[in-house]
This record gives sequence, structure tokens and C-alpha cells, in this order.
Amino acid sequence: MARYTVILLPEPEEGGFSVLVPALPGCLTQGETIEEALANAREAIGLHLRALSRHGEPIPEEEAPPQLATIEV
Repeated sequence: MARYTVILLPEPEEGGFSVLVPALPGCLTQGETIEEALANAREAIGLHLRALSRHGEPIPEEEAPPQLATIEV
């Protein structure tokens, strides 16, 4: 079983959350609640990994989780 970090981005205007998977470029999803967003992320990651495998592409592994920082400008 592989583990991937997901980033949940609140969508204040539309509601819900967008979800990014930094280790899997192009793997995006969303959900109305955090629970739904995480369930959708699990499904999107599975589909993304199956597509990579089907096309003979390497399966990326997350070596270290991304770091989060806030910068004032």
C-alpha cells in the first residue's frame, strides 16, 4: 500500500475543497466536505496509478512529504 500527501484547498466562493496530490502531477479532485474530498482523492489516486501502470509509466513514490510554509509579501 502506498501513501501520498494530499493538499486540501478551501474554495470560499464555490464551497467545498479542491485537492492536489503533489507527488502525482495532474491528479486533482474536489469535494463538498473534507470527508468527501478525501474519499474522492483516494479514488483519483487509484485511477491515476492504474493509468500510469497501463501505459507502462513508472509509479511515483513520495520520498518525503511536502513542506508547508507561509510567506508574507
